[in-house]
Parts: sequence; C-alpha cells; structure tokens
Amino acid sequence: MPVTYALVMINILCIVVCYQIAKERQANIRFWGWMAVLFGPFAVPFVFFAKPKEK
Repeated sequence: MPVTYALVMINILCIVVCYQIAKERQANIRFWGWMAVLFGPFAVPFVFFAKPKEK
C-alpha cells in the first residue's frame, strides 16, 4: 500500500512540475498537464521542448 501512495505522489509532483514549466515557457498548460497525468515522469523532459502557444 505505501508503494501506491508513493507513485500517486510522484505523479502529482510531475503534474505540478509540467504545469510550471509549460507556464514559464508559454506552452499549452492543459496539454502538458494531461501528458503528466498519462505518462508521469516521462513527460517532464519533453515539456522542455514545448513550443510557445500560438496566439
């Protein structure tokens, strides 16, 4: 059971990290939030390559 809680906390942390990085880089925040939900820590390196959102 503690392993499950640890994995959930890691996933929540990845969501916050992806959100902050996407916000700073002016990328699509909602998209990167969902990528973090689906892929967890694997989404964090890819958010650094995110292009700014077109206006």
